[in-house]
Parts: sequence; structure tokens; C-alpha cells
Amino acid sequence: MVLQLESQILYRLGRMDACVESCEKLQKLKVDSLDLKTNMVAALISAGRVSEVQRMMDALKVKPSSSFELAYNTACSLIEKKQYADAEKMLLSARRIGQEMLMEEDYLDDEIENELAPIAVQLAYVKQLLGHTQEALEFYAGIINRKLADVSSIAVATNNLIAVRGTKDISDGLRKLDQLVKKGDSKQHFHLANGLDFKLFSRQKEAIYSNRVLLLLHANKLGQAQELVSALSVMFPESVSPVLLQAAVFVKAKNIPKAEEILGQFADRFPDKSKPVLLARAQIAAVAGHAKISAESLARIPDMQHMPASVATLISLRERCNDVDGATEVLDSAVEWWKNSMAVDNKDTLDVIMHEAASFKLKHGREKEAAQLYEELFRSHESVEALAGLVTTAARTDPEKAEAYEKKLRALPGLKGINVENLEKTSGAKHTGGAQLGKVEVPEAVKEKTRKKKRKRKPRYPKGFDPANPGPQPDPERWLPRRERSTYRPKRKDKRHQVRGSQGAVLREKHDTPATANANSTSGPKPGHPGAGSSKGASQSSTGSSEQARTSSSKSRKKSRS
Repeated sequence: MVLQLESQILYRLGRMDACVESCEKLQKLKVDSLDLKTNMVAALISAGRVSEVQRMMDALKVKPSSSFELAYNTACSLIEKKQYADAEKMLLSARRIGQEMLMEEDYLDDEIENELAPIAVQLAYVKQLLGHTQEALEFYAGIINRKLADVSSIAVATNNLIAVRGTKDISDGLRKLDQLVKKGDSKQHFHLANGLDFKLFSRQKEAIYSNRVLLLLHANKLGQAQELVSALSVMFPESVSPVLLQAAVFVKAKNIPKAEEILGQFADRFPDKSKPVLLARAQIAAVAGHAKISAESLARIPDMQHMPASVATLISLRERCNDVDGATEVLDSAVEWWKNSMAVDNKDTLDVIMHEAASFKLKHGREKEAAQLYEELFRSHESVEALAGLVTTAARTDPEKAEAYEKKLRALPGLKGINVENLEKTSGAKHTGGAQLGKVEVPEAVKEKTRKKKRKRKPRYPKGFDPANPGPQPDPERWLPRRERSTYRPKRKDKRHQVRGSQGAVLREKHDTPATANANSTSGPKPGHPGAGSSKGASQSSTGSSEQARTSSSKSRKKSRS
């Protein structure tokens, strides 16, 4: 009983290897318990040792049909093996076995659906992997809306639903994840709601947090994304996803050097997990124009350093840095690696790399090395391209060798009647008009066939227009501006009320009374008043005076007319 409890605790803590060891001790005690056998199979799958599942089930003398839990665990092992069609069949079988067993035990319908919720979520996940996206979305939405599953199954279904949707509905995805991810007292402390921290595995919790960071990045909420990704690096210090997300946040904030720095530090601390990190660092540096950092990152991945695409990328990056020696070393290393490779189809790849190496060396003035590569290619395959390259290259360094190999080239037709010596004595071809060179008479029949036929399109008239009765012709100047038309006549300016004199002066009418003139003159600040020197006050008072004068004059004219 102590060993069984210990194995369950280790399973929940995510220490799967220790859990398997505890289960193996239980196996030696020959405890005949179906639940214990189910836990042993589950621990083996979670530890990533799916190849041992069938051997373990044979040793325990159990089959997938023994219980719906064992059928579910077998389906999980098939998913790890990427046998998705077989996993779907096994999950359907597990659901059928579970319904029969639980109905025999007098479970209610809601209770049966709650017990079988993990199978439903896993079945939706398999449909997602098989490419049946719409069915997977319906399955996930049904599980979430009915709310008859346990909280862990609903959380997994919510996360997968958001992953399938992608960036289609960012606000809805953030709203759903905000119900799962809760912020603690400190800035770098986050936890999951409803006790999910103790019900989900580390990989599942990391996926939920990572999806929330991605949605925050797409929503341009860099502050919240930076805050959460800093907490993730503390919660999952040995995982690759948090450091990649942290680099993505720095790239979004246009802090490229910081992104390159944290990726390089992680690669130094965890060399066994450095491949995706170094690839991301190389990509970020290449886009930012940091060719040296990008080349160094790719050179630190040994298992893909000699692949043709990697070799081409490294050469391009070295050339950007003007490091011809480094690019030559990459080519020489790739040629040597493919020569020693025992792969069946390595000959074609070796020929391609050797051709590119010879061309590169010839381009950068290393004719002797290029001639050696061409000679080796010709001796192994006797290709015309290699022979032509060898003759061209050797002509610069070893003319005798070039003449010896030149004899093996096929003679071109039509060159026997040409005297090369007389051709060399000439000053060159005379320049003539390009239209007269190579002029060939083309028959009229061919011209007629090749001549493009113009398509006659029926004219389109406005709605209600009758071509038979077009009516008067429209004005030909209708598209010109009005002032440019021949019928344009500018309007005369009214000069009757123009104010003459200095700027700001007020014109008084002859028929204004003395009382009105005194009132207007005293409306502004008086001399000696503290505000008399203010230009703003003076302008305001003068404007009011002119308005008053204009009003009084109009009234006087009306009276005189009456």
C-alpha cells in the first residue's frame, strides 16, 4: 500500500521514471489489482517509453478490453506512435466499454458522461490530428458548453479549442484563458484556477500558459506578455518553450540583441535541448542582418551542419561577413563528410556539393583547388560539365593539362572551316545596324496568322440612353474647372463699404451722432489704466466699435428711406 501511494504521488508530481521504478517494485510483489496494472501502464506511457507498453501488458496478462481505462491508455500509446487512425478506433472502443460498465453499476447519464469526459477530449484531439478540424471544434465546444466534464477535461478542451482557432478570435480566446490563468500577489507569480495546478501535468500547464502568451502577442499587449513570460522561465526553467516565447516578446518589442542573448545563454546551459533554440537564434539574427551571429548559431548544430540547405545558408552568411576562408572550410568539411557517408543516395548530393565548391573557389580566385575538384568529378562520373569546368580552370594555371583534357571534348559542328589564326588577326566584328542583322523575310500568310486580332467590343451606353436619338451634344467644356471655361465671368467686388486708411482704423459715417462717436471711443481701456498698454484689449475694443458703427449706420439708412 505504501508503494502504491508513493507511485501515485510521483505520477502527480510528473516524476515518471521514479514512478515506473515504484511500479516495477509492485510488480515483483505480484499484487493482483486491475487498478494497479492500469497505473503501471499509464506511468510507462507518460515516461515516454511507449515501445515497452505491449511487453508490460503481456507480462501483466491484461488486454485493452479488460477495462475502459486500459483501452484509453492503449489509445494514448498509439497517439505517441503517431498511429492516429488506430488510436481513434481504440478510443471509440474505450467509450463503448465504459458506457456498458458504468450502466451496469447504475451510474446516471450525467455521471457516465463525467467519467468518460477524458475519452471525449482525447477523441477530439485525435480528430484534430487527423485533419478533421470542424469535427474537433464541435467536440470541444460541446464538452465546454455542457459543463458535465471534470475541470481538468474542460481546461484541456478549452486550450485545444483556442489552439485550433488560432488568431481568428483573439479576444474570445483571451477571455476563456483569463478564467483559467490567475495572477498571484507578486508580479511573477501565476497559478491556475480550480486547483488545476494539482490536476494537470506539467506539459499541459505549460501549453495553457504558452497559448496565453501567444494571444497576448497577437493582441499587442506586450506588457502583460512580458510579465507572464518572465514567470514561465521561473516555473519551467528547463523547458524550451518559455525561452522561445521570451525571445518572441523581445523581437516584438524590437529588442533583437536581448533576444539573441537569452537564446544563446539557454543553448550554453542545455546543449542537449539547444537545436530549436539555435535555429530560432539563427533566424532572428539573419532577419536583423547579424550574419556573423546567425552563422555561428547554425555551426553549433552538428547533425544538420552538412545538409545541402545548411551548407548553402552558411556560405551565404559567411560571404556577407567577407569571410571567404570560413566559407571554404564549410564546403571542404561538407565534401569530406559526404565522401565518408555510408548513405545509399549520397552520390548525387556529393556531386552537387562538389560542383558548388569548385564554382565557389573559381569565383574567389582559387583555381588550383577548383581544378582538383573538377578533375575528381570527371574521373568519377566523366560528365561533360565537369570536363568543361576542368578545361576552363586549368587553362589559367596549367595550360598543358588544359590542352590534354581539351582533346576529350566533343567537337562542335560547323567549326572546321574557320581559320582561328586569321580570326585572331582581325580587329573584330564591324558594328552594323541591329535591324539589318539576321533579317529574315517572313511570308505574308505567317504574318496574318501571328498578327493579333483586335477584339471589337460593343459600346456601353448609360442607362436610358437611346443611340438612335442621342439628343443635343453635351458641353465639351463640362470637365474643365469653372474658371477655365469660355463662359466664365468673374463677379465684381462690392466697393461701397470698403474701409480705407491705416490697418485697424474705423470709418465713421457722416451721419453718426456725436454721442455715438464718444461711446465708441471710450469703449476701450482709458489712458493711464493698467490695461491700456495691452494689445489684446485694444484689438477687442476696436472690433466692438466697428461692429457697433456698422449696425448704427444701417439703421440710419432705413430711417432716411422711410
